Amino acid sequence: MENKRVLGKQKEALAAQFLKEQGYQILEKNFYSHFGEIDLIARDDRYLVFVEVKYRKSAAGGYPSEAVNTGKQKRIYRTAEYYLYKKGIAADTPCRFDVVSIQGNEITLIKNAFGGI
Repeated sequence: MENKRVLGKQKEALAAQFLKEQGYQILEKNFYSHFGEIDLIARDDRYLVFVEVKYRKSAAGGYPSEAVNTGKQKRIYRTAEYYLYKKGIAADTPCRFDVVSIQGNEITLIKNAFGGI
């Protein structure tokens, strides 16, 4: 289990660096609530972006982004709502949900991967 955590942290750091290179400003890493966790929270132009990072060694188990199913989306959404509340961020702040998919050495950014706030 510890190796998965270490690997997960490494891939999240890789995703954060990738997003910085795309012009994102990373605000938070691993924001937790009783609803769930958001891997990265960033600013991209006028958007507050909640980012889920998924990694797979190969396509044998499916594409990483496929793991962001409806249940996972709901947990991320509810955690994002809590983040806005906790930080006192206005409800009309433009938000979006992105997924960074890492398969082997290939990184893919899916902007606005699912609906939300």
